[in-house]
Amino acid sequence: MRIEEGFQQTPYDVLHPYADDTVLPSLLRRLLPQSAREEIEADLIRCGKRLVEEIRPLSAIVHHPTLVQYDHWGHRVDELHTSEGWRKLEEFGIKEGFVSIAYERKYDALSRVYSSAKILAMTGDCHVVMCPLGMTDGAARIIEVSGTEEMKRELLPRLISRDPSFAYMAGQWMTERPGGSDVSQSETTAIPTTRIPSDLGPPYLLSGFKWFSSAAEGNMAVALGRTSPVSQAPGSRGLSLFVIPLRHGAYPTPLSNGVRMHRLKNKFGTHGVPTAELELENTRGWLIGELGQGVKTVATVLNVTRILSALHLSGSLQRSISIARSYALVRTIDGGKTLLSNAPLHVATLADATLLYRAVTYMAFGTIELLGKSECGAASEEEEMRLRMLTPAVKAYASVRCPTAMEEMMGALGGLGYMEEVGIGRLIRDSLVERIWEGTVNVLALDLVRATKKPRVVESYMAWAQSVISSSAGVMELSAARKTIERLQGLLQNLLRLLSHALTNPLLPRIALNYFASISCGLYLLQHAIWSVGNKEQACDVDLEAFRRWVDEGDMHTYAQEAEAVLSEDNIARAKLNSQLVYGAKL
Repeated sequence: MRIEEGFQQTPYDVLHPYADDTVLPSLLRRLLPQSAREEIEADLIRCGKRLVEEIRPLSAIVHHPTLVQYDHWGHRVDELHTSEGWRKLEEFGIKEGFVSIAYERKYDALSRVYSSAKILAMTGDCHVVMCPLGMTDGAARIIEVSGTEEMKRELLPRLISRDPSFAYMAGQWMTERPGGSDVSQSETTAIPTTRIPSDLGPPYLLSGFKWFSSAAEGNMAVALGRTSPVSQAPGSRGLSLFVIPLRHGAYPTPLSNGVRMHRLKNKFGTHGVPTAELELENTRGWLIGELGQGVKTVATVLNVTRILSALHLSGSLQRSISIARSYALVRTIDGGKTLLSNAPLHVATLADATLLYRAVTYMAFGTIELLGKSECGAASEEEEMRLRMLTPAVKAYASVRCPTAMEEMMGALGGLGYMEEVGIGRLIRDSLVERIWEGTVNVLALDLVRATKKPRVVESYMAWAQSVISSSAGVMELSAARKTIERLQGLLQNLLRLLSHALTNPLLPRIALNYFASISCGLYLLQHAIWSVGNKEQACDVDLEAFRRWVDEGDMHTYAQEAEAVLSEDNIARAKLNSQLVYGAKL
């Protein structure tokens, strides 16, 4: 039989990443005033059309970057070459305002909501271009908050530009061989100098080795360096933050500023992103922020990039669901008599993934709304506290839950889903890095616990949660969900106990983070359902059902059981048994 003979599968329709989405349009109706929403939606629909018609076909020409270290004369050149597809994606992201929208602030604090909606819609087709653009976003925010006037005048306009011929990309250099996420073990030294001009700020010479440096094609980077010896300032107390030019002004290449590319990293995913091991030898850098406050200063970047990580996960899941939805509308079973979209068991699998996408997206945009307020100086003290708790939690929780749901979407296409050209495999590979980038799940769990140590942080979150629950009281249509709301209230009270024990029990932080995140998702689902019912939205019954399922059937009950198991035992004995399970009973 020739290939064109016999059964021919009907190609599935391409869904618009915004207009055909089941979550984002409704969310923006709640978050944005009508005048702003109409303008933003028009832009999202236009951008989505470009994504489908122009950007999605670029996938075939996004390849691994290459590094040429020596020319034919044996001279060190360190020429980094990225693929044509990758360069076009970066150009697209810059022109579409991936970074700039949040800093143009046309819609004040809601500009972050606008930029994030666009980023989520772009994610599925852009091969993690949000990595270099996201770090550029973080660098822009650092300079805006802590940079010298010279940095704000010379670098900031380039970082937030929409013109690819003028715009700069920025990297972020923190990870070193001794410490990984533990920057307190950084070996890079930074020595003040008078040998170079102070045109950007206080000048330093940095020497060291940066083990994992993404966005190696950037024009500049922000980097940690040790300005005080370990003997005088142990741990992270002796670290400061610096701006390092790589392809800027007097430093047209990294080599011209004492930066050698040792090699490109051979990564499991994110293949388009050039990530390098870098040697620094008397590399010129300019202090940004206060001396010895590098970790505190660079936290500004992490607030942005961790939220962008959550968007990457949510957007990747959205694209996977979109493919599975489309396929189910054309694929038949039962000898061609039944569409998959009419098979209850199959649709139940899609519904579970869609509920997760909805919950994570609502929590992410709740966090983004707070970030926008914070950046515009419009956040209250209580909102700043809530932002501090939500930021590590939404990133870590999404990194745990979303990839598994994406695997289910791959399976929803059968053998076709396992094929590279479908795209779900790449989305899964690229999403798995979010368990590591900008802090592993355990690191973020400890960060959340640290946040709860500060006075009134937990109380502030609980007060907000109670206000959400209380706002449901006057909505009569929510009476059918009253038992679910009461159940959420009880789970919320248990959160207080769990966060308190996590301060002293070393086995609880990760469970506490997942429990906190799941409850936060439930609260945002309730918030949306209250708005939907109150405004008589067409999908109000679905919004209410999403809340009910999440709370009554969701994973927070599993996390509660895990917590009780840990709390019921001697944590020292349990930790010892854990070691014996891993390493053997001889320990």
